Amino acid sequence: MIIAVDFDGTIVEHRFPDIGRVRPFAFETLLELQKKKYKLILWTHRSGRQLEEAVAFCRENGLTFYAINKNYPEEKWFEHDSRKIVADIYIDDRNLGGIPSWGEIYQMICPDETEVSFKNNKAWWKR
Repeated sequence: MIIAVDFDGTIVEHRFPDIGRVRPFAFETLLELQKKKYKLILWTHRSGRQLEEAVAFCRENGLTFYAINKNYPEEKWFEHDSRKIVADIYIDDRNLGGIPSWGEIYQMICPDETEVSFKNNKAWWKR
C-alpha cells in the first residue's frame, strides 16, 4: 500500500518556509508503517532548497521515503506533467475536518492493532 504524506502542518507544525516543531508521534508512526511494508511518499509543495531541508530533516529523524514528490523513485518529472501523486492513502493537514493525531491516523490505517510500542517500550496508543 502506498501512503502520500505532506510535510508542513502534517509531519511538522506549519512554519513554512522554516521547519516547524515535530507533531507528536509523527516519526514514530511513519517508521512503524514502514516496518509494516507501507511505501511512503513525501508529497509536499516544497521545492528546491526548502525541499532538501525537509528531506534532510526527515532523514535526521530516521525516516527515508520511497519517493519524493513522485510516484516512484525513477520517475522523471517534466514541467507540463501532472504533480498528482497516485496513492492509496493521503495524509495532509488540509483534509476536510483537519488532521487527526498521529495515534488516530495509525488506528485508521492499522485498525487490528491493539498496542504500539517504540524503543523506550512506552505504549503511545492502546485500543
